[in-house]
Parts: sequence; C-alpha cells; structure tokens
Amino acid sequence: MHPDHRHLKGPQGTVTRGTTNPNRLRRIDRYAAFLLESPLRHDSDRLVVDLGFGAAATTPAEMHARLRRTAPRVRTLGLEIEPARVAVAAAHAGAGLDFALGGFEVPTPGGERPVLIRAYNVLRQYPEAEVPGAWALMAARLAADGLLIEGTCDEIGRTAVFLTIPAANAAASVRPATLTISVKTDFIDHPAQVADRLPKALIHHNVPGQPVHEWLLALDRAWYTAAPLATFSPRQRWIAMCRALKQAGEPVLHGPARWRLGEVTVPWERVAPLER
Repeated sequence: MHPDHRHLKGPQGTVTRGTTNPNRLRRIDRYAAFLLESPLRHDSDRLVVDLGFGAAATTPAEMHARLRRTAPRVRTLGLEIEPARVAVAAAHAGAGLDFALGGFEVPTPGGERPVLIRAYNVLRQYPEAEVPGAWALMAARLAADGLLIEGTCDEIGRTAVFLTIPAANAAASVRPATLTISVKTDFIDHPAQVADRLPKALIHHNVPGQPVHEWLLALDRAWYTAAPLATFSPRQRWIAMCRALKQAGEPVLHGPARWRLGEVTVPWERVAPLER
C-alpha cells in the first residue's frame, strides 16, 4: 500500500468475511469514549468512522449510539469496500449516521478529518507486511487530535485486544501508542488466553524472546498470584493483577477505574516486536 492516499484510486483493501454480532465491539467503543471524551465534549459534532463494518449496519449503529452519550451530535460514517454491503446498510442511515463506499483511504464528505477511525477485525486477514501501510493510510486521514483503533476480538466480544494509533506526524513514522487487552473477567481462565486475538502486527511475534510473549507471561504470573482474590470476584482478581504488575515496575497505564472493566493497557514499547 502506498502511504499517500492522494495517489490511489478506488477503495483500498480486500473484502472481509463481514460477519458480526450485536454488542461485539462494546469494549472498544467504551474505551474510545474514554480516550476521546475531551475532544468530543469540546466539539460534539465531530466525525467518527467505522471502517470495514461488514455485512450489516450493526457495529456502526451501536458505535454511533454509544458515542452520542458523550457527544450528542457526533456523526458516524460506516465505510465498506463492498458496494452491496453499503446498499444494505444505507437503509439504516439517519440522525447523524451514514454509510459510504471506501477502504483504508477513508473517504469522507468534503474531505473532513475524523476524530476516530475504528478498523476492527479487518487487518487480521492481511499479510503482516501490509499492516504498516494500512496504518499509514488511515492515520494520515485523522484530525490532529484523532485516533485510530485497530485490533481483533472474539465472536461476541468477550475478549478483545487492540492498538491505539495517533494521527500521522510527518516527522515520524506511524506506530501505535498503546496496546489494550479487554476481557470479560468471569469468562477467561487466564489472561494469555487472548493470544489468538492479538492484532496482526503482534500475533506472529508471540514466541519466546519477543516482548509480547513476555508480557502475556507476566500477566499470567500475576493472575495466578492473585488467585485468592477470586473468592470475592474475578473482577477483584483482575484489579489485583494490574496493581501488582504496576507495583512491580510494569508500565501499566490508567488505574482501578479502567482495570475494574477488565482492561489492562501498556505503552506500545512494552510489546513492540524485536527485529529477528
């Protein structure tokens, strides 16, 4: 993929399977509302994009409803590269929700730059070598205070792993800022269970000697150490795991208010693949 969308014609990408389920992306939407609360409250009619929404209008409609709790006038654009899917979804347009044909080049009305692009369960099917180019195309379309969220989750959203990528800076290469694991704490047996949901940029690096592998092992060790807290609830056990990791010097971000939701976030540098 060419990093400059101005030299590309037509939707960029390949058609995904398109399958989805209601509430599958609720964890991602909840985190997006948290990170973007300030810009959305400051200017509540910002544009957000759901890229590769699939065979139904479900996920963009749900994202639209959730973000409108924070920003009542937020506008949501669902993009797909399959014209038939856009035609089906168009029947659900209205009240700030619209659908259009588009891919990684992220075409928007009037060229407006969105504050959020959510590209979820999209890049998983691509070769790893194509991921940075897709990131670059999408990040270049963001508003200066915008964010790209890219990752993978299971079929009904009980486990999700995602990257946040800020708007592209001409002075630096496009790279993620954070990695978040978000789980239904009473569903998992141990945190490393999410390994099969790692984003494409990480999943092939989950091997001994690579940072993401070591991070998952650290999560499991802290989880097993916190086993006595399971008497109170899996949520309390998860909070204890996060707190212990932070106290041990791990760069765990946020705090108990996020941890209690089954989230744990670290800077990208903690998990970024080492060159082989």
